[in-house]
Amino acid sequence: MSHVTGIGGVFFPAKDPEALSAWYAEHLGVPAPPTDYGGEVWTQAAGATVFAPMPAGSPFFTPGSKLWINFRVDDLQALCDELERSGIPVERDGEEYPNGVFASLLDPEGNQIQLWEPRGVGLH
Repeated sequence: MSHVTGIGGVFFPAKDPEALSAWYAEHLGVPAPPTDYGGEVWTQAAGATVFAPMPAGSPFFTPGSKLWINFRVDDLQALCDELERSGIPVERDGEEYPNGVFASLLDPEGNQIQLWEPRGVGLH
């Protein structure tokens, strides 16, 4: 049976796509998409990816949010510190779960971002 091999892209509506792309590049290291077919695209590190449809109205979603994306990170503490020094509020989850540690923030357009530092067997 044929099957998908990974996520090929995340596409979502934005009021100001260029400004939002610049924000993601500056603060999270995700470069803007290329402007032509020969341009370099962001290549993520190999690792676990969860694909989870969730019920409408789930308490995980901020009311009005149109996206919730979870990024794997290599050093959650350091990235949260950098974001906060840039004036970006971050909510750190104080609990350590069997699969790692988490923090949450909103991008400039109100989209939910969860940061995840994987810990545990087979999650890196």
